[in-house]
Amino acid sequence: MRVVVDLNRCQGYAQCAFLAPDVFRMHGEEALLYAPRAGTEQRERLARAVAACPVQAILVDAGDEEQSASVDGEGVAGHGGGGR
Repeated sequence: MRVVVDLNRCQGYAQCAFLAPDVFRMHGEEALLYAPRAGTEQRERLARAVAACPVQAILVDAGDEEQSASVDGEGVAGHGGGGR
């Protein structure tokens, strides 16, 4: 599954990091890191993270389900806008 976060919309509330820690994590208090690919075993946690995002910044595309997620992996993106 492909994971996309609109980093302009994200305010760093970290609900996603709490609900899907294998895909999302906070770096410090304001930067969101996420894995752009997640395996199907993350489907339920990702659905909860998407639903819990107060600014609807997360999109999951289930069309590409081959790679599994690793927050420490290549392709991790960050955000420094935090607005809690």
